[in-house]
Amino acid sequence: MPDVVANAHVPLAEVLRGGAVESIHYGAVAVVDRDGNVLHAAGDPHTLTFTRSSLKPLQALPLVAGGGIDRFGFSQAEVALMCASHSGEPRHVEAVSDMLQRCGCSVGDLQCGTHAPGFYDARGEVPPPPPYSPLSHNCSGKHSGMLAYCVHHKEPIGDYLAYDHPLQRAIRTSVATFTGVAEDRLVAGIDGCSAPNYAVPLASLARAFARLAAAEVDPDYGLAPRVLANAMMAHPEMVSGEHRSDLALMQAGRGDWVTKIGAEGVQAIGVRSRGLGIAFKVADGQKRGLYPAIVAVLEQLGLVDAAARDVLAPWARRTIRNYRGLETGEIRPAIDLGRSRPQLSAFANG
Repeated sequence: MPDVVANAHVPLAEVLRGGAVESIHYGAVAVVDRDGNVLHAAGDPHTLTFTRSSLKPLQALPLVAGGGIDRFGFSQAEVALMCASHSGEPRHVEAVSDMLQRCGCSVGDLQCGTHAPGFYDARGEVPPPPPYSPLSHNCSGKHSGMLAYCVHHKEPIGDYLAYDHPLQRAIRTSVATFTGVAEDRLVAGIDGCSAPNYAVPLASLARAFARLAAAEVDPDYGLAPRVLANAMMAHPEMVSGEHRSDLALMQAGRGDWVTKIGAEGVQAIGVRSRGLGIAFKVADGQKRGLYPAIVAVLEQLGLVDAAARDVLAPWARRTIRNYRGLETGEIRPAIDLGRSRPQLSAFANG
């Protein structure tokens, strides 16, 4: 496998000032079926992409498939929180605390690090100075689920993030199974929360979400994918938080779309009714270029009705204001799946 894969990116969104295009966000989009067949694409649908936090449902699969949810009595909202990049709202912190207590762990066992609670940024507020609790870290729900796996399977918790820990080996198996990428071809890295993370072709990430969204019993993981997807769709407020895009998307989908954003301009969506998986990557990593592209693609695929359009309107075209609050421009979509021509990468043909 080559060390570097050449990416083919196309415009996803434009930034306007005074009616002129000031900046362009490039990237790629892949739309696939549950078998991973590329149905639509913009740019290279096989561009190698670190999954970042879009990986979280697959990281939660081993605990759910192994019966850990029933053993510890996690609520459906807490199951959703294991897949979350949450905002550190009080309901998120309280749920993480409960999960840790139920599996016999403590806040000191979390190895995700700390940062300011995300709800301050979501509200446009300035957070108080540190220190901050690991409970408020956006990945603390995921890490609580990882600790629960270790307790459930009698594995050590002190090194639960180590690449060769039994937990991480189980996660690699779930990632390989759902993306269709062999374990020895997963490109490994370390995520912002210190957990192992993996880069896969963009279409493979889309395939994973098409399979995650399926209502049928999974041939390898039984009911676990459906349990996770249903929890996320029922409790999108736990997956992200107020004023966040995943909350808006799953509210708009009304039980049909399971979605998860990732850092550096990554988004994955599974559409249950259509058997589709959709994955996005903004080349420069800017989320502001991601949101209009997502809504445009959903519209072009015929997935957005009037009710969903109302929910997604603030994300479809975003007004830009200066420090005095004056409107100076907007961010609008630039993607057209109908005009795009997929280009294959070396990884895909490898």
